[in-house]
Amino acid sequence: MKTKNYKTAFIFLTALFFLWGFITVLVDSLIPRLREVFDLTYFQSGMVQFAFFGAFFLLSIPSGYILSKIGYKKGIILGLSTMALGCLLFYPAASYRIFGIFMLGYFTLAAGITILQVAANPYVTVLGPEETASSRLNLSQAFNSLGTAIAPALGALFILQDRVKSTAEIQVLDSISQKTYYIAEASAVQLPFLGIAAFIAIIALIFFFVDLPKVSDKEASNDYRKVLKNPNLILGAIGIFCYVGAEVSLGSYMVNYFLNLDLAETVRTTSFMRTIAGWILTSGVTASSDMAVVGVFVSFYWTGAMVGRFIGSYLTTIFNPARVLSFFALGAIVMILVSITLVGLPAMWAIIAVGFFNSIMFPTIFSLALKGLGDDRAQGSGILCTMIVGGAIIPPAYGFLTDSFNFNIAFILIICCYAYILFYAFRNKRKMVLT
Repeated sequence: MKTKNYKTAFIFLTALFFLWGFITVLVDSLIPRLREVFDLTYFQSGMVQFAFFGAFFLLSIPSGYILSKIGYKKGIILGLSTMALGCLLFYPAASYRIFGIFMLGYFTLAAGITILQVAANPYVTVLGPEETASSRLNLSQAFNSLGTAIAPALGALFILQDRVKSTAEIQVLDSISQKTYYIAEASAVQLPFLGIAAFIAIIALIFFFVDLPKVSDKEASNDYRKVLKNPNLILGAIGIFCYVGAEVSLGSYMVNYFLNLDLAETVRTTSFMRTIAGWILTSGVTASSDMAVVGVFVSFYWTGAMVGRFIGSYLTTIFNPARVLSFFALGAIVMILVSITLVGLPAMWAIIAVGFFNSIMFPTIFSLALKGLGDDRAQGSGILCTMIVGGAIIPPAYGFLTDSFNFNIAFILIICCYAYILFYAFRNKRKMVLT
């Protein structure tokens, strides 16, 4: 009966991983559009991610406290309800073209995801033996990646499909044409996120009837002093910071990087690439905007992460998880160096391949950092989720380097992130050998 309850809980929790993966990356689809609508620099558009991932820094530890008071089930429903509210805020933001409301919507959406992250990640690790925790979390994260793989294609189809006019182009339109254009622009954002809000509300209702098993009878103490003295947890938290920052930076600016490589016309004139893009773009490759044409291929970045997590779920059952992590970190560094060195389609596919090597990093770092914490896992999870703030800090820094220099120079920052993860993997691999 206990095993059956664990399997049921695992299935429903994995559905949540899919949901927040899908929404997190769909947010990325808005960034190139917002950059044109509001005439933002790369640095300013990176601040969108600051609002989104800043919520993790501010709310992860408070979320742990809330969960200790109301329980996992009510916490999950609260998180889903908060996410739905964030999606609904995109409606007035798009109607009135107020960037501040967009930022508030992002923050609110992320607040709901934060609650889910703090609850679900450690919960999955304890739904079975500790030695297979990395494998279980990789499997759940694989469905998270399924959501991230689907989102860019839908973003290209519903959000990036038409070309956004610049401020100068809008100003030369007559008042009626301007009003018509603004209504169309608002609808391109409003309708997808209204649908998402309704879907989240249905998921929240389902969880109201789901029976989640208790995995520990010990009440959380909410005393973080003990876990803060654990060096492996702290180093793992830095690893989470680096990983999320690197992954989000690449995902957020990938469309712009492809445009910088002048790939839109290459896609249109290359039979194989044109066919792939044509499968998704209903208006056709020729009629679609350059952003939509290249944006389709961001799906492969996240698809690689999904495939890698399914493979990683198996690899971490037969090999030392730290050893697998070191291989994947090294692979990410090599692919970035290849992309910097090459041009055109080879450079594009090399940077897309980083998604595969990203795959196991979050769940493996997370499970390695929590190892041995026992009933202090909730506090450890709060600290690790706080460091998801890397997605708020590193993308603006990456954007600043791109504004000041170019994409290739900015990639050095991302390489440094993966180099730290490589260090953390070697440290844990050595530690396991010694013990």
